[in-house]
Amino acid sequence: MVKDEKWSLEYFLEVRKEVLSSYKTGSDPLLDLNTSIEYLKSVPDHKNFPKKLIEAKKNKETLIQPRAGVPVIEEHIKLLNFLEKAGADFLPTTIDSYTRLNRYDEAEKGIEISKEQNRAFLNGFPAVNHGVANCRKVLESVNLPLQTRHGTPDSRLLAEIIHASGWTSNEGGAISYNVPYAKNVSIEDSIFFWQYCDRLVGFYEDNGVSINREPFGPLTGTLVPPCIVIAVGLIETLLAARQGVKNITVGYGQLGNITQDVAGVKVLEKLTKYYLDKAGFKDMFITTVFHQWMGGFPENETEALSLISYASTVAALSGATKMITKTSLESIGIPTKEANAQGIKISKFITRLLKDQSYPDSEELQREMKQLETEVHALMDAVYKAGKGDLARGTVNAFRDGLLDVPFAPSRFNANKVLPARDHLGYVRILDFGNLPFNDEIKKFHREKLEERAKEENREVSFQMTVDDIYAVSKGALVGKPEHSK
Repeated sequence: MVKDEKWSLEYFLEVRKEVLSSYKTGSDPLLDLNTSIEYLKSVPDHKNFPKKLIEAKKNKETLIQPRAGVPVIEEHIKLLNFLEKAGADFLPTTIDSYTRLNRYDEAEKGIEISKEQNRAFLNGFPAVNHGVANCRKVLESVNLPLQTRHGTPDSRLLAEIIHASGWTSNEGGAISYNVPYAKNVSIEDSIFFWQYCDRLVGFYEDNGVSINREPFGPLTGTLVPPCIVIAVGLIETLLAARQGVKNITVGYGQLGNITQDVAGVKVLEKLTKYYLDKAGFKDMFITTVFHQWMGGFPENETEALSLISYASTVAALSGATKMITKTSLESIGIPTKEANAQGIKISKFITRLLKDQSYPDSEELQREMKQLETEVHALMDAVYKAGKGDLARGTVNAFRDGLLDVPFAPSRFNANKVLPARDHLGYVRILDFGNLPFNDEIKKFHREKLEERAKEENREVSFQMTVDDIYAVSKGALVGKPEHSK
C-alpha cells in the first residue's frame, strides 16, 4: 500500500537493485552512485538546469525550451546543436514511445532500422538503450542544460541513466505521466514508480547535487479546467518534496483566455508555495513553466505562427519562468528542425519585447484568481480527506471515487465523467462535474457562465459546446460558436 512517507535509504537501495536489473544498460558501472555524484558535480553551471532557472527567476525572464528527439546519437546531437544556435535556453530530449512503455528491446530494433535506412524509425530518443556513456556524450556536445521529456508511467531506469549522465532535469509525475498517457497503469503503481524517481533526486540533493523536477502541467492538453491542472501539480509537487526534491517547476498549459491563463499561472505558483509551506517544505525553489497551445493547431502556417506568438505573449505577461514552444507544423506531424527553430526564434523575440511588462491587475483578474483558489482548495481538501491525511493514499482513492478526474484521459483508473466547455468570453468552465467535490456555490458559478453563453448563441447548454470548443482554435476561433462548427 503506497504511502506519503520518505523512503529510507536502505529501502531505496533495495528497490534500486531490481530497477537496474530490468535492462542490460542498468548494469553499467557508470551507474555507481558515487561515480554519478562526482560526474554531476563536474557539470558546469551553464549546463545546470536548477541554477539557470534560479537565475532566470531572479532576472524576471521567461526562458525558452522546445521539444525534440531522434533515435540516433549523432543525429540527435546535430538536432540539439541546431536548436541551441536558434536561441533555445534549455534543451530537451523527447523520449520515444517504446521507452515510455518500457519496451526496450523494440526500441533497440528501432535504433538499428534508423541507422540502416538513415531516417528516424522512432518518435524520440531511446535514452535507456543508449546508456550512460552515450547520454553523457550528448551533454558534452551541447552548451545548455538538458531535460528529458517523455510521458512514462515507470521512468525509474530512465531517471537513473539520465541523471548519471549529467542531465539535471526530469519532467513528469505519478498522475501527469500516467493518466493522460496510459490505459492500464494504476495510480498506486505510478505513485510508487515516481516516488522512486523523486527519492533518487532526493539522494543526489543529500549529496550536494541539485536536480530540477517538473510535473507535466497540460495533462491531456484539451480544455482541462485549471483547478484540475493546479491540483494535480500540487499533488505531484508535494509527493516529490516528501522524497527530498528541492527544485520544482510547476506547469500550466495555455487555455486561450488571457485573464484566465494569467490567473492560472499566478494561482499555481501561489498555492504551490502555500501547500509546501503548510506541509513543512519551506526550502523548495519554485518556478513555473507555460506550455504553448496543446490542442488542435491551424493547418495554415501563418495562423499557426500567430498562435505561437499569442502564447508567447501570455507566457511573458504571466511571469512564467520558462515556456515550452510549439511549431507551425503541429497539425501535420513531427516538425522539422527548421520549423522548431522558427518557433524558438518567434517565441524568444516576443518574450524579450515583453520582459519588463506584466499583465495589469483588475477586478476581473482578482475574481478569477479567487474563484480558482476556492476550487483548488476544495479538491485538495477532498484528496487529503480521502486518504485520512495521507496524500498518496488520498490520491489513489480520489481517482477511484472520481474526486479527481482528468477530461479525455485514456486511463481506466480515471472516471472520465468531467466535461469542460467555454463560456462566452472563452474561459474554460465545467459543464459536467462528475463526482468532483464542489459545493453548490461553485457549481452555480460554472452553470451560470455557461448559461450566459447559451443565451448569447441561442442554444441549449450541452455537450455540443464541448465538441465545438475542441475544434474552434484550429478553425480560427476561441469559442466554438455554432457558425464556426459548420
